[in-house]
Amino acid sequence: MPIHDWTRVTAGTWHAFHLSWISEIQLALNGGLLPPDYYAQAEPAFGTEGTAPEVEGVPTVVLPPPRTRFTAVADLCEYAQKRRTIVVRHASGDRVVALLELVSPGNKAARHAMRSFVEKAVEAVTRGYHLLVIDLFPPTPRDPHGVHAAIWEAFSAAPFEPPPGEPLTLVAYSAGSPKRAYIEPTAVGRELLEMPLFLEPDLYVNVPLEATYLAAYRGVPLRWRRVLD
Repeated sequence: MPIHDWTRVTAGTWHAFHLSWISEIQLALNGGLLPPDYYAQAEPAFGTEGTAPEVEGVPTVVLPPPRTRFTAVADLCEYAQKRRTIVVRHASGDRVVALLELVSPGNKAARHAMRSFVEKAVEAVTRGYHLLVIDLFPPTPRDPHGVHAAIWEAFSAAPFEPPPGEPLTLVAYSAGSPKRAYIEPTAVGRELLEMPLFLEPDLYVNVPLEATYLAAYRGVPLRWRRVLD
């Protein structure tokens, strides 16, 4: 299913879809995508307490880097408050390993909200939590080159500009050393690609964004599906 233009509906409509999509992603992750010692659950915000765990009992399989078109290596509203984040934890100590965040219009609605989102994302990656960010909203004056460019400023002096005509962003961060970003720009009307969610710097699972998006979209009220379609 092509990505819809979510700027055409109310913030509440996106928020309801956001919750459904998060639930579908959680089901997919816990339904066999994650290794046995990991689990995912929706939590109110970035769950960054504690430190990243030293994982035991996970096969030491080094996977090839994800095949995204761009890779970068570091050189060194109300509804936004109600959003849910997928938090992946390891069963040993229930420590946070990774986060998956769906950007909401409220995250971009004001300078403070955008700054807060970016600061929390930077803090998560800095503290060793891998992060997958899904941003289906176009840039604003608060993030003129997209949310990834705003986050990546904290890690690299090399700026990022999305290709023309691809204002939306899918980006996975590996929080090892060095930090790495796997960026896939996209646009309204495109199908969603699978994106990696890192569990270790060289271990990841591919999140089925298209299938989970489609499952969540079935619950959007007909009144708003007519607008979006």
